[in-house]
Amino acid sequence: MTLKSPTGTYYSPLRIFSSPRRMPGIALVLCAVSVLTEGLVTVQVGAQPASQDPRELSRADSSAAWKPRSYTYRVINTYPHDHGAFTQGLVYERGYLYEGTGLYGRSSLREVVLETGRVTRIKMLESRYFGEGITIFGNRIIQLTWVARTGFVYNRETFERVRSFTYSSEGWGITHDGRRLIVSDGTPTLYFRDPDTFEEVGRVEVRDEMGPVTRLNELEYVEGEVYANVWESDLIARINPESGRVEGWIDLAGLLPGRERLGADAALNGIAYDRDGKRLFVTGKRWPKLFEIELVPGKE
Repeated sequence: MTLKSPTGTYYSPLRIFSSPRRMPGIALVLCAVSVLTEGLVTVQVGAQPASQDPRELSRADSSAAWKPRSYTYRVINTYPHDHGAFTQGLVYERGYLYEGTGLYGRSSLREVVLETGRVTRIKMLESRYFGEGITIFGNRIIQLTWVARTGFVYNRETFERVRSFTYSSEGWGITHDGRRLIVSDGTPTLYFRDPDTFEEVGRVEVRDEMGPVTRLNELEYVEGEVYANVWESDLIARINPESGRVEGWIDLAGLLPGRERLGADAALNGIAYDRDGKRLFVTGKRWPKLFEIELVPGKE
């Protein structure tokens, strides 16, 4: 089931009836409406949306002339990952993974050894902040927070916090194209920001052939495209950052079986790219494993 606001924006029932999007331990409101007349109608909203596919959220707008390519995956390597890490951002740089984690009182910035999963350096955020996406721009690590509308800049070598900045929306994911920061806030919009002043310098709406794509989460810039996790799904969108067009959908269903996901909030979230080695890494919130994968074109 999808719902549409007066402004034309589509929402999943989970997004409307749930409390903060990532808060574990807060029960989702269960809603049931029954009409006991001829032609019984029952509407239920529970902990899982009727469909996890974000493309179902925008079927009303299907006028686009293109169709994104589909991809599955092949696992190349599997590495250990801290199953206590509520992964919100992931970057690979100079042999290390840099990871931003969330949850109030547990949010952090980490340096991690890829091969072992060992945390070699950690910077905890104040308990009032819910950590979100990270990116590395030059010698700086930039980290967003969720609803505090505050971001932080760290020295990459020392993890010393050197400044903070503010923004007007929620903070979800962040990456860059070498010139501009690219930021998501859970809507179909990607925002472009100046890496020095953090002022907005542009924006683009993300769409596939069925309309706007919502719930864009953790981001990674990969060979001219923005890869975006779609919250609460096993899908990654491959986005043209200039047009906003979704050029492809990567379906990672089955990558980590449900029995290995430690909690209902253990969703796919975390994309990192090794530019020199052309390696693509993915993981999730509270996943005990991190995967190096190769994309496999699907049957069109």
